[in-house]
Amino acid sequence: MRVLDTIALLLVIIGAVNWGLIGFFDFNLVSALFGEMTTFSRIIYALVGIAGLYSLSFLGRDRSNNTNDNNNCDVVK
Repeated sequence: MRVLDTIALLLVIIGAVNWGLIGFFDFNLVSALFGEMTTFSRIIYALVGIAGLYSLSFLGRDRSNNTNDNNNCDVVK
């Protein structure tokens, strides 16, 4: 599921950048590119929202499988 994780992360980043632009500059990038609440912009918002919910699963994952082999070295006495 690594591809799905990457897609979800990219969509969350797009959403975060859009919210940052709205907060700092009162500029909505999605509306500027695709129109004010058109069908396509609503799909973008929905995908970003689903990706955000999916990304919550990153918090509950077992992180011990993602460690490098360098962290598991034996100490030399």
